[in-house]
Amino acid sequence: QVQLVESGGGLVQAGGSLRLSCAASGRTFSNYAMGWFRQAPGKEREFVATCSRSGESTEYADSVKGRFTISRDNAKNTVYLQMNSLKAEDTAVYYCAAARMVVAGASSHEYGYWGQGTQVTVSS
Repeated sequence: QVQLVESGGGLVQAGGSLRLSCAASGRTFSNYAMGWFRQAPGKEREFVATCSRSGESTEYADSVKGRFTISRDNAKNTVYLQMNSLKAEDTAVYYCAAARMVVAGASSHEYGYWGQGTQVTVSS
């Protein structure tokens, strides 16, 4: 029912910034809570951030609080992850995910739709 495509990843120096975008199929985007997850080589998929349908309620992993910001523009069918003060340990493939509910949490099992991922590499 919804397709997700991430973009905006790349190579950055430690301390730099990136903004990831996730473009969704348009018709029912506002019906989904949205989340960002990441997975580094050899590690489990890790929760990063989530926002409610309206974007007003947000939650973050402790590892990114104060550095990352999730937001959404329902008119553009897009969710963003602004990443500041990047660290080497932020290096991972970042995935956008959608949950057909008003709010969703940190569990990947709550999200039924996933993008293909975008690589973020932070050099130290």
